[in-house]
Amino acid sequence: MVVKLQRFVRKMTLAGAAASAAAILFSPAVLAQNDDDETIEEVTVTGFRESLEAALSQKRSAVGSVDSILAEDIADFPDNNLAESLQRISGVSIDRAAGEGRNVTVRGLNSTFTRTLVNGMEVTSSSGFTDALNGATNNRTFDFNTFDSDLFRQLTVRKTPNAQTEEGSLGATIELQTARPFDFDEMTLTASAQLGYNENAEEADPRVAVLFSNTFADGTLGILAGFSYSERNVVEEGASSVRWDNVNDFGSVLGVSDPDDDNVVEVNGPETPVDEGGAFRPRLPRYDYYTNSIERTGFNFALQFAPSDNVELGLDVLTSKHEAKRDERFIQGIMNNNGVNGGSDLVDYEIDPTNTMLFGSVTNGRIHSESRRDELSTDFSVITAYANVDFSDTFRMNALVGTSESEFENPVQTSINLMRNGVDWSWDYRDGRIPDLNFGSAADDLDGWDTASFRLRPQAVNNSFDTVKLDFAVDLNDAMTLNFGASTKTFEFDQSESRRDDESVDPLGVTVVPTNLMQTLNAGGVGSWASVDFDAYLAAAMQADPSAFEVFPRTANIWGVEEETASLYVQLDFETSVGDVPLRGNIGVRNIDTDQTSISFGADELEDAIVTATHNYDELLPSLNLVWETSEDVLVRFSWATAISRAGLGFLRPNANVSVSGGSRTISGGNPQLEPTKAKTYDLAVEYYFAEESLLSMAVFHKDIETFVQTFGQSMLYNETGLNIPEQVGIDACAAAGQPASECNTTTAQWEFRAPFNAPGGDLFGFEIGYQQPFTFLPGFWSNMGVYANFTYVDAELDYIDQDGVVIDTQNFLGLSQTAHNFTLYYEDDFFMGRLSLAHRDGFLTNVPGRNSNVLEGTHATTNLDASMSFNLSDSLKLTAEILNITDEADDQWVDQSGDRPSFYHTSGRQYYVGAQFRY
Repeated sequence: MVVKLQRFVRKMTLAGAAASAAAILFSPAVLAQNDDDETIEEVTVTGFRESLEAALSQKRSAVGSVDSILAEDIADFPDNNLAESLQRISGVSIDRAAGEGRNVTVRGLNSTFTRTLVNGMEVTSSSGFTDALNGATNNRTFDFNTFDSDLFRQLTVRKTPNAQTEEGSLGATIELQTARPFDFDEMTLTASAQLGYNENAEEADPRVAVLFSNTFADGTLGILAGFSYSERNVVEEGASSVRWDNVNDFGSVLGVSDPDDDNVVEVNGPETPVDEGGAFRPRLPRYDYYTNSIERTGFNFALQFAPSDNVELGLDVLTSKHEAKRDERFIQGIMNNNGVNGGSDLVDYEIDPTNTMLFGSVTNGRIHSESRRDELSTDFSVITAYANVDFSDTFRMNALVGTSESEFENPVQTSINLMRNGVDWSWDYRDGRIPDLNFGSAADDLDGWDTASFRLRPQAVNNSFDTVKLDFAVDLNDAMTLNFGASTKTFEFDQSESRRDDESVDPLGVTVVPTNLMQTLNAGGVGSWASVDFDAYLAAAMQADPSAFEVFPRTANIWGVEEETASLYVQLDFETSVGDVPLRGNIGVRNIDTDQTSISFGADELEDAIVTATHNYDELLPSLNLVWETSEDVLVRFSWATAISRAGLGFLRPNANVSVSGGSRTISGGNPQLEPTKAKTYDLAVEYYFAEESLLSMAVFHKDIETFVQTFGQSMLYNETGLNIPEQVGIDACAAAGQPASECNTTTAQWEFRAPFNAPGGDLFGFEIGYQQPFTFLPGFWSNMGVYANFTYVDAELDYIDQDGVVIDTQNFLGLSQTAHNFTLYYEDDFFMGRLSLAHRDGFLTNVPGRNSNVLEGTHATTNLDASMSFNLSDSLKLTAEILNITDEADDQWVDQSGDRPSFYHTSGRQYYVGAQFRY
C-alpha cells in the first residue's frame, strides 16, 4: 500500500497544474450540474422505498439508458457481494462461484464485454476459482466477489454509450461509487453486525461494517472512513465427470475382446476403416467435496474540501483484501487413459439413444483419490483525487488522477493424486445428475494406495491502471452546453506460474501409509472415501525428499500485456423542442489511440526465447442520445453509437510454436495484432411514469457486431504474424523435417498461422420490460406492499468456424441467456420491512464446439430465491434477518446438446444471516 501511495503521489506531481488536485465527473457536485453524466443529482436515502424512488428519479432525468441501486437498497438486499446486488437490475445476470456472485453479464454479452469503474476510474480485479470455473482470472473482467457491498453508496449500470463516457464496453459500463462526507447532512456513524451460517458448512461466520462521516469548518471540509470485514465458510457437494469421451477403448466387453464383436463395436466403435469412437462414457466419474473459507476486509477513506462555492477538491481511497482457502477432494474412476481402460473388462452396461453410456460396470479398473489445496489472496486498491472548478457561471473544469492495482496470488496450489489398481467399480447416471458410484470397500480402505502424481503450481496475476482525465464544460446558452476533454490511461497485466520439474515423481516412493490419510469424507450422503491428510502427507514428503518441493518458472505460462491509451472527445448537450414536445439529448464523438505491447516466452522450438509484439490502433466513436418528453408522464429514448471492446488478454499473448511436417509448415500461438471488437448499437425505449414511485418501461436494443475473435488458420509469410519470431527458428524447423531451403524460405514461403483472428461477428437483438410500483392505492395493510420486476429477452447467433475457417455450427453467443427475469415483492412500514427476491437466468453455452467430440458445452438455467426482513426498534437501531439461496440452487454444467451429459453438479447450501444495524 505504501508503494502504491508513493506511485500515486508521483502521478499527482506529473499531473501538476492541469489537474490542480485531480478530479472527475462522478463527484456529487458535478453529478448535480452535468446532465450528460446522467447520474444527475445527490440524493439522501432513508428507506427502501425512498431508495427506489431516488433511483427512478435518476433514471428519468438521464439522457441515456441508466439504472441505479442506491445505498439503502444495497445494504438491505439479501446479498453476499456487489454482483448479487447488480443482478436486480434489468438486463443484468451473474455468474456464481462457491455459492455467490462473481461476474456480470449485461444484455446477453458476457463479462469480458463489460467495463467497471470505481469512483470514476476503470479497474479490473482478479481472483482464483476451480478448474470447472476456468481457474484464475486472466482477462479484463472484474471479479465482484472481491468486495462486500457495505462500503458502496451507489451502483450504476450505463447501457448506452456517450462520447463523454470512456470506451471499452459493448455490454455496459458499471460504475461503483463509495460514500463521501458531503453525501451526509450531519455527523453520521453507522455500524452493522451479522452472524452468518451456511447449512452445509455448519459454521458461524461474522460480518461487520462501520462508517463514520463528519464535516468541519462550516461544512467546507469533510472526512469519511469506512471499514468492513466478513468471513464465509461454504461447503460445496456434488459430482463431476470432467466431460465425456468416446475413445480410450476397453480391453474387453462382456468378456469378449474381438474388435468385430457387436458389443465391442457398440462400446469401442469400429476399428476400420476409421476408428471414429464408440459410446460416450464419463472420463472421470467422481464425487466432489469442496470446503471454502473466505475472508474479506475492506477500507475506504474520503476527503472533500470546498473552500468556495466554485471549487471542490477530493480524495477517495478504497482497499480490499480477499483471502480464501479451498480444499477439493474427489474419489473417481479412471476412464480417460487407454492404458488403464485397455486392461479393464466392461462386464455390464447400458447405452441410451444419444449414444451415452449411462451405466457401466468395470473389473480390474483403477480409481484415484485426488486432493487439492489452494490458498489464494487478492489485494485490491484504487486511489483517486479530483478537482471540480467553476471558473465562471458558464465555464467549468473537472479533473481526475488515479491509480488502481489488483494483485492476485495463489502461492499454494498443491494436488496429490493417490491411485489403486485392480478395482471392480461401476457408475450409474440413470436416476439423475448425481451418479451412483460404487467402488466397493476399496474407496474407504486406508491401506493399498500409491501416489500417482504430486503437483505444485503456484501462480500470480497482477493488473493495474493509471489514469489522468480532464473534462471541460462551456454553456453556450441556456439550451446548449459544449463538453470536451482528454484522458490518458496505462493498463498493465502480467501472469506467472511455477511447477515441479517432474510432477510424476513421488516423494514417498510407492508407499502411502494410513497415517498420511484421513478417514472418509461424505458428500451429501452419496459417498465416502479415504483422502489425503494434507498436513501429515506434506510433512512426510518433506522428510522423505525435500527436493520434491522445488518449483521452477513455467515459461509457457509467463506473459504480459501493456496498453497506453490517449483519447479526446467533444460532446454537445442540448435542450429544445419539436413542436410542443420537449427534446433533450447529446451528440458527440470520442477518438482513441492505443499503443499495445505484448510479451511472453516462447515454447519448445523457441527454447524459451522472449517474444515481444507491438500493435497500434485508433478508433473514432460517434454517439447520439435523445429523449422526447411526449407527455408529462411518458418519455421516449433513442440512442445510437459505435462502441468497442478490446480483445481478450489471453488472445493477445505472443506465444508461438513452430512446426514442419512434410509439406505442412505451421505456426500456432496468440495474435497480438487483433483489433477491438466493434459494434453499431441502437436503443429505443418508452418509459411510462404512471404514478408516484412507479414505472412501466420497455426498451428494444440491437447491436450490429462486426467481428468476434475465433481461432482458425490463415496462410501468410513467416514474418507477417506480428510475433517477432527469430527467423532461425523457422529455418531450423524446416531443416529438422528434411525440407529444402527453397520450400522453407521464411521471406517467400507461405506458412499456416493458427491463431485467434477477427472473424465475422453477428447481430444481437433483445428487449427489456420493467415494472415498479408501490401498492399505495390498496387499503390498509396492503398499501405498504410493492413490486419491483423486470424481464429481458436476447437473441444473438454466431457462425462458429473450425481451424480452417469453415463454418461448423451456428449457435448463441457464449454466455448468452436468452431470457432472464427478476422479481421482488416487498412490504415496508415504520416498524417492519420484508422482501422476497427471485432472480432467474436461462441456461447458456460455454464452448462451441464441445471438447472430446461433444457437440456443445453449457450450463443449465438457475433460479435463485432470497429473502430479508428487518425490524426498526428505534430511529437508531434495526434488527435484520436474511436467507439466501432458499432453494439450494445447483450449478449444473453439461456437455453435448442432445445427450445432456452431466459434467459438473454442485450445491452450496442455504445461507442465513441475523444481525443488527445502528445509526447515529
